[in-house]
Amino acid sequence: MQDIAEQLAAWHAAGRPFAVATVVAVSGSAPRDPGAALAVDADGEAVGSVSGGCVEGAVYQLCQEALASGEPVLHRFGYSDEDAFAVGLTCGGIIDVFVQPVAPGASDGMDAGVAYLRSGTPVALVRCVSGPAELLGATVAVTGDTHHGSISAPLLEGAAVRQARAMLDAGRTGQLTFALDGRPCDPNSDAAAVFFVESYVPAPRMIVFGAIDFAGAVVRVGKFLGYHVTVCDARPVFATERRFPEADRVVVDWPHRYLDAEAAAGRLDARTALCVLTHDAKFDIPLLERALRMPLGFVGAMGSRRTHHERLDRLREAGLTEVELTRLRSPIGLDLGARTPEETAVAVAAEIVAYRRGGGCLPLSAHDGPIHHDARPTAEEPRRIA
Repeated sequence: MQDIAEQLAAWHAAGRPFAVATVVAVSGSAPRDPGAALAVDADGEAVGSVSGGCVEGAVYQLCQEALASGEPVLHRFGYSDEDAFAVGLTCGGIIDVFVQPVAPGASDGMDAGVAYLRSGTPVALVRCVSGPAELLGATVAVTGDTHHGSISAPLLEGAAVRQARAMLDAGRTGQLTFALDGRPCDPNSDAAAVFFVESYVPAPRMIVFGAIDFAGAVVRVGKFLGYHVTVCDARPVFATERRFPEADRVVVDWPHRYLDAEAAAGRLDARTALCVLTHDAKFDIPLLERALRMPLGFVGAMGSRRTHHERLDRLREAGLTEVELTRLRSPIGLDLGARTPEETAVAVAAEIVAYRRGGGCLPLSAHDGPIHHDARPTAEEPRRIA
């Protein structure tokens, strides 16, 4: 839902009712992850996607029906052997889609959730997607220190809020299942209430060290992947906003000093990707000495193989262990035969995605295994670094 939050906030502010269809569970080779959403307003305008195309028409119709009835619904879409062209996922997967009508002012939890999304405040949106009819669609917005909205069963509400707050702290999205007394239980139990928790945290960070020509292309591909991108270089003549207009921020500072300051401020976590492009020992070594001891999501450095080996020797002299050194992705990027800055940026981005998502870096045509991989735990469970 985060990718359509701006439009939802605009509809909500204008008092326009809308329905949100959210993927709340997937199985097999499903095209979208839990949290993917399609929203339709009262005038029929649609934003977002739940499947990349194969069931969009049917979900659109469900949204319109929910707007007309005012009732939420949970619907399962899957592949049909009898008719692969019927409404289903021809890729062979299964997705559960929860469709919820939203009327501005009707739900404290939803109203607060949309407001937090609009402001960029980290929030977990907790919705009952399966269970007793009186609970279906109940929504609570949970932040780090408070929550808005309510669930008619107080013990259940307390348990859901506590677990959702823990998921928000980890940046995780997923399902929770409780009995009405708040105890965890089997999702197949008749008395179970299933909640879908969507954690909305700031975009992951990419910090590009080294204001060189290649950095501009890396910045552009980082933005394309959804990162909040910072360029940092100690040389003010190179680190300028004019040279990197796509960057969210351009910083003139020594790389290791900037990294220390960001860590001390709690602005780094296990989703943060560092791309060290300076290949200059006076910048690289102090920076990497610190970065490889932090639980960051990705640390890569540009340079030749000779530069890489010399860099490792210097880092060993600085006291880094072999385990810490194995975290360094160097030379940075996958072997695509890249030559230009743009091709190199694609190679760098491909390695970051593969490392984050657990990809094998082989052509999909080269194996018959699953297309989608489980994400690496460190990529999806950010931790603040003090």
